[in-house]
Amino acid sequence: MKRLLSLCLLSCFVENAAHAAMVTKNLDYDVGGKKMQSVLVYDDTVKAPRPGIVMTPDWLGINADNIALAKQIAGKDYVILVADVYGVDARPKNADEAGAATSNMYAHRGELRARINAALAQLKAQGVKAPLDGAHWGAIGFCFGGATTLDLARSGADVQGVVSFHGNLAGDPAFKDEVKARVLVLHGADDKYESPEQIAGFQQEMRDAGADWQFLSYGGAMHCFAIPSADGKIPGCKYDARTAKRAFAQMHEFFGEVFAAK
Repeated sequence: MKRLLSLCLLSCFVENAAHAAMVTKNLDYDVGGKKMQSVLVYDDTVKAPRPGIVMTPDWLGINADNIALAKQIAGKDYVILVADVYGVDARPKNADEAGAATSNMYAHRGELRARINAALAQLKAQGVKAPLDGAHWGAIGFCFGGATTLDLARSGADVQGVVSFHGNLAGDPAFKDEVKARVLVLHGADDKYESPEQIAGFQQEMRDAGADWQFLSYGGAMHCFAIPSADGKIPGCKYDARTAKRAFAQMHEFFGEVFAAK
């Protein structure tokens, strides 16, 4: 009986310790009268201050899968803010709802830019409340989130680097690019959601903006290659573990370089 009790206590201790290690904290704020709720994620067993990263999820927005992905990426290396750009009243549960939410944002790119910049401001405002070093800032995004992250860079936001994973590439000609961040685009060579013309257009846009940019194309990889939960749910969308591993390694190397330059 004593042995069983000891095992139970040990199990509870391990579970609680693991739970305590990764902090998830809701941040509530308004953008233009719209209520938003982003989620802060970091490992509180690491006391050293670290860079802050704004992560915009795929078109499903903030959900359990995307918060889990943020935790994996944050690890012991980053403090991540999972950005809400839809508002608290829009949490898509399926492809139809997600399509409607993204279509609305693409139709209102000014609002999208305001919301992702507000998310960045919320992250920076955490200051001593989170283990942020206060000097190194970046952004990442997946699919629709990649487009949002690129719009953050296009807006001239004060971040050192941004990374788009299989993101939508088209900008909005109504806005003038003011790219200050270094840009890394990680793309699947078999991604059918972006045409060769769209890819060429994006690359020319970066040249015209005078940006420091890289575009890496992974052979055999399709749309959603870095999102485990997306596998098989949407035609043309397939998770690729090998490519995801390579892409995240490239992301870490990229941020290591841009943050070292600061």
